[in-house]
Amino acid sequence: MEQETRLPRNGKEGALYGGIICFLTALFMTTLSIILALGEFNGEVALVILKTLPIMWIIAMILEPLIVGPIAEKLVRTFTEQTDSFNAKILFRIVFTVFGMSLCMTLIGDIVGNGISSETFSSFLSNWPRNFLIVLLAESLVIQPIARFVMVKLHAYQDHKNYAAMMIK
Repeated sequence: MEQETRLPRNGKEGALYGGIICFLTALFMTTLSIILALGEFNGEVALVILKTLPIMWIIAMILEPLIVGPIAEKLVRTFTEQTDSFNAKILFRIVFTVFGMSLCMTLIGDIVGNGISSETFSSFLSNWPRNFLIVLLAESLVIQPIARFVMVKLHAYQDHKNYAAMMIK
């Protein structure tokens, strides 16, 4: 999977790929969670979302590569073989990453929004399954395909640029 055009090929591309996924997921889930908590969407709610989004994005960008991502990769290697398809490996990676990130971010999001209280942990038990399912669907059907599309376009541009440079020499 080293030369797969749908995935990052180096650290910079990995940061871009992860940043896109974390941003879109944080945007989607922050918006959804705040609207569900406040019951409507208006200018005041939009301001709360805009204030909360950078915090949640930064938290996600720290958690995924340092904790959840390595665990998800280890689980993917455990449950897949070298001969398994790209789609099978990506699906496992999405499931394991979404499982871990939804656990962490459901708890952290409630703490960021409401502080720590006894309700934090009781609401976690009802909010996490909903968040897991919603993010799993969003990641599988929309967010991951967008990030992979960006990688394909970036690699096509790089390949074209490299080819043009070779032709000039």
